[in-house]
Amino acid sequence: MSKIVYFSRKYENLINGKVVELAKGNTEVLADKISSSIACEQLKLQAVTSYPKSYTKMLEIAENEKRDQLRPLFYGLEESLIGEQILFLGFPNWCGGLPKIVVHFLENYNTKGKIIFPFCTHEGSAFGNSLFELKTLCPHAKIMTGLAIRGSRVYKADEAVKNWLVQYNKLEE
Repeated sequence: MSKIVYFSRKYENLINGKVVELAKGNTEVLADKISSSIACEQLKLQAVTSYPKSYTKMLEIAENEKRDQLRPLFYGLEESLIGEQILFLGFPNWCGGLPKIVVHFLENYNTKGKIIFPFCTHEGSAFGNSLFELKTLCPHAKIMTGLAIRGSRVYKADEAVKNWLVQYNKLEE
């Protein structure tokens, strides 16, 4: 069994060097594409305290979380993941790595023996350090090749998603 867990933020985001209002976060758009390709349930990782709508304020919070190693609280997902062998894990690249809410989730979710397919959205830095962080946080999981898509190109990512999912489809054969 497989599930998609993702963290995404709509509202103001940086797209092609400009702050743009998004009705749906880029990572959520990518999670939707993956879900529709493999008919897999999605679970959204949601912060107990919402992030601000302002990009500038959100960036300040993300930088503070990274600097101070904060762990934002999130609504529990663990019961929904019982028995799942394969986890698709989606997130935006924040400050060069995993958002701390994703770190907190991984610290609370037993990934031993799991297969993790990471995917992220970014605006030029791809995964940054997030794959290294993921391997450190999940030492007993198998981390598959990830998919990094520019947020500005997420709506045009169908072919990239299809090509990336070849590795998953081989597991399912």
